[in-house]
Amino acid sequence: MSKKHIGILTSGGDCAGLNACIRAVTLHACLGHGWRVTGIRYGTAGLMHSPPQTLPLTPELFDTSYLRRAGTLLGSVNTGNPFAFPMPDGSRKDRSEEVIAGYRSLGLDALIGIGGDGSLAILRRLAQQGGIPFVGIPKTIDNDVAQTENALGYATAVQVAIEALDRLQPTAASHDRVMVLEVMGRDAGHIALNAGISGGADVILIPEIPYSMEKVAEKVKAIRAGGRNFALIIVAEAVKTEGGAAMMRDLGRGETRYGGIGHYIGEAVEKLTGAEVRVTVLGHVQRGAEAVPQDRLLASVFGAHAIDMVAAGRFDRMVAWQNRDTVEVPLADIVDKSHCVDPHGVMVETARQLGISFGD
Repeated sequence: MSKKHIGILTSGGDCAGLNACIRAVTLHACLGHGWRVTGIRYGTAGLMHSPPQTLPLTPELFDTSYLRRAGTLLGSVNTGNPFAFPMPDGSRKDRSEEVIAGYRSLGLDALIGIGGDGSLAILRRLAQQGGIPFVGIPKTIDNDVAQTENALGYATAVQVAIEALDRLQPTAASHDRVMVLEVMGRDAGHIALNAGISGGADVILIPEIPYSMEKVAEKVKAIRAGGRNFALIIVAEAVKTEGGAAMMRDLGRGETRYGGIGHYIGEAVEKLTGAEVRVTVLGHVQRGAEAVPQDRLLASVFGAHAIDMVAAGRFDRMVAWQNRDTVEVPLADIVDKSHCVDPHGVMVETARQLGISFGD
């Protein structure tokens, strides 16, 4: 087999497991095949530079600390779609050909991209336009990439949310309070649901299940009437108000992000129950944690398998996790799709069986 030169980049928000995945790609490519690996800095933005921003990746670079190290040593970008790149004058410019030219200038034989559903859709479009042999690896703390049961970063984000509930509970009990915890979940409520069950939440609010504040208040009142002096509520950031409005923050530059639903819920609970309420928003704390073992394992498996896909010439596909094994799915099957919580699935059913309210 000819000696290949492989590029790898991370795109979108950072999460736990990225460095472990880059490490696995490098080790298997170099030690298993004798290939060269080049890391591309800051995702597609790094390819817009002339010359592109890169980092040579070798086995010697990766001691075992990278298994647990948070963030991404390559840097990442979650703004600046190259097909509609924001310019200083406020206009949008198609810079996709610049990205493709940057890729070609590196003399790469294939590209591996680690990203969420949005990033992988953009990378696939670039690959199709530029004739780039491309393999995708799913990562997102929200776990909303279609066709895979788990994505990199999700398990660690859930662990962080559980630890937050573990810390909020004693304070809630000490001060007779209701604690509201807002967690990430741009399109899906997997973090809130799984952390809520594991962390002993009394109410779980997710975008997949409509709720009413009266029902939430009834649950809190019932807990207090039963003699317990505290309650825990966990809510995904994408949950809307009762009127159906998304709670958004204006970031400028024409960009908005979710934020504020935790305080909306907290104020409503306080008004309807008379309880003292405190709100905690985890935000980016969920992204930067040291990877838990599950994410380290998944990152290693995904990274090594991606190299197998390159070696076999299986491109325009994503490595995924299904039924305790790696599988390969066409990227076409994940574009414009999302892996949301099943309102009738086992996790929701388990929560209900444990007496947890979804406010419905």
